[in-house]
Amino acid sequence: MFESKYSKLLTVLLAIVIIAILGLLGFLGYNYYKKYQISKEASEFVDNFNGDVSGETEGNDNTVSSNVTDDDILNQVATPPTSTGTSTAKKGNYKGYATVGTMEIPAINFSYPIIDEVSRSSIETSVAVLYPPGGETINQPGNTVVIGHNYRNGVFFSNNKKLKVGDKIYVKDYRGVSLTYTIYNKFETSDQDTSFYQRETDGKAELTLSTCTDASNDRRLIILARQD
Repeated sequence: MFESKYSKLLTVLLAIVIIAILGLLGFLGYNYYKKYQISKEASEFVDNFNGDVSGETEGNDNTVSSNVTDDDILNQVATPPTSTGTSTAKKGNYKGYATVGTMEIPAINFSYPIIDEVSRSSIETSVAVLYPPGGETINQPGNTVVIGHNYRNGVFFSNNKKLKVGDKIYVKDYRGVSLTYTIYNKFETSDQDTSFYQRETDGKAELTLSTCTDASNDRRLIILARQD
């Protein structure tokens, strides 16, 4: 009788282990599929993106979304300088969000649209321009800050930690202008640090890529790149 109860217990434990393994495999499979779909859709958009200088700009008030909070990377919003510039080029549209261009970083197999506003939902869709709000400065003289989530799974800016000085970033904006940038600095800082947002660029376009570090959501990995 003891052996019979022991056998039943082993059978139950084995069933639990099998169910747990199947559940884990299902979870990993779903995450892989989701990652694949996100990357595939973003890459297809980039491949088909063309700046259009003949249309009118899609409606956008060039202000940071009211959804922006001090939670996670959204708390990096800084007050921008006043701008009166206008544009007659037509922005792209990715999953309902206006895009100011596309970004490709071959070193980490990165290929994504750049959304023109920061909100909780927009940065769950792609990377977005944080500063100055609206993204009108993309590929223009001065610095543009682009932020993205680090989901630690290869999506969005998850692989930025692999970037190094000298790596190239390719940006095509909605005006049809394509520029190549070279990374010249990489560092970590606090989520409250905005000191590098406004900086002297000697009349060239610069990019700042910002994301959470692997270790902490309160720390930022910053990549600085300058137009070639």
